[in-house]
Amino acid sequence: MISFFLAIAALIVGYLVYGKIVDSAFGADDSIKTPAIRLEDGVDYIQLPRWKIFMIQFLNIAGLGPIFGAISGALWGPAAFLWIVFGSIFAGGVHDYFSGMLSVRHDGASIPEVVGKYLGSGVKNFMRAFSVVVLVLVGVVFITGPAQLLAGLTPDTLTKGFWIYAIFAYYVLATMLPIDQLIGRIYPLFGIALLIMAIGVGGGIVFGGYKIPEIALTNMHPKNLPIWPLMFITIACGAISGFHSTQSPLMARCIGKESDGRKIFYGAMIAEGIIALIWAAAAMAFFGGTGELGKQMAAHGGAAWVVSTISNSLLGKIGGALAILGVVACPITSGDTAFRSARLTIADFLNLKQGPIKNRLMISIPLFVIGFVLTKIDFNVVWRYFAWSNQTLAMIVLWAAAMYLSLKDKIHWIATVPATFMTAVSVTYILVAPEGFKLSKTIAYPVGIAAAVILLSFFLFTANKKKASVNQAV
Repeated sequence: MISFFLAIAALIVGYLVYGKIVDSAFGADDSIKTPAIRLEDGVDYIQLPRWKIFMIQFLNIAGLGPIFGAISGALWGPAAFLWIVFGSIFAGGVHDYFSGMLSVRHDGASIPEVVGKYLGSGVKNFMRAFSVVVLVLVGVVFITGPAQLLAGLTPDTLTKGFWIYAIFAYYVLATMLPIDQLIGRIYPLFGIALLIMAIGVGGGIVFGGYKIPEIALTNMHPKNLPIWPLMFITIACGAISGFHSTQSPLMARCIGKESDGRKIFYGAMIAEGIIALIWAAAAMAFFGGTGELGKQMAAHGGAAWVVSTISNSLLGKIGGALAILGVVACPITSGDTAFRSARLTIADFLNLKQGPIKNRLMISIPLFVIGFVLTKIDFNVVWRYFAWSNQTLAMIVLWAAAMYLSLKDKIHWIATVPATFMTAVSVTYILVAPEGFKLSKTIAYPVGIAAAVILLSFFLFTANKKKASVNQAV
């Protein structure tokens, strides 16, 4: 249990210390007017209070990942704690901060447009398509998961299918309405439910006599699946997630001053890391080990049953229902803004103003049709493809942040190192994964590492060439 408390403390210290280093490297400047002030349009560009922006950002990024992903990642044992802590501080926090603040500096642009400014038009065009695919997958994943949980909480007549339609109806409203009319009003309520869940489950484990295992590098997975690279893909949103970069521009259009960026973007990632730690610890401790956790997940359909069982057992029926509603709120409040982000990404590409509602409908209707069709596909298949594409997106955004820092003659290694690491993770995973090339580890591991080294070398060469070009122009 000592390791668990040390991990929580490390995340807090990471925010206070490393978060300031990241903020200083970017150079937040309150003398620069933010897009919310310069480009206010009453729909997407609206200045909101800092506390409300933080809550929206936190709920946007805290989908099923830090809960379902952390529970699945707990199968590897307390080694998951290390990835959550170091991933959140040195990778996820950096990724979320720069995806938000670079958007602030570029008129609240969506992430493909931001990436394109630093990595070129080819990468921008790829990112336009790739990010929309990721966002639609997120929307689908974050419909079926909460629908399954809600079906278990309500009478049998309210089936999973009913809740899918109900959540879709909410998504339509959240995607279309001005951000302050629905999202800005109900997110604080969802946040309260999420806090009840986190405090209740964490307290129940700590004071309920459960034994949280201490940190060890031993692979405890019941099926002996390798830690590298599977755990780093499985625990995404609780450590680093490319999906977050698609959400940060939403709040970049609402932030009132640049100095709030560390509290909102880096801070929300650290808060999500704490949520992931709580659920990883709860999953390990409640079932007495990874072997029993894996057995129960296999017997009862996965992480949703684990969430329901732990919540009801630790908090009773009323507290458990509130806790599960908190868990339901996480994915729903990520899924709605996933579709909203997809709308804005396409609008940026088409240069289509989003003030007129007909323009919003023109983009949103096809997105929802595609999303509904994808809900008919097996959830596990959609989740696996989302998991890989999610971390690949994070890798690309980190390389863009590294290029920005390099061109500004700042410490680019704070982004370059995690970008290189995530390159190795993403390439290795797609080489060994069942949905990928299914290669053996003896081939995939060295190829993945070689790809990361090659991309690092290419980055350093390109960055130096760009700086030389800029200096000559000056």
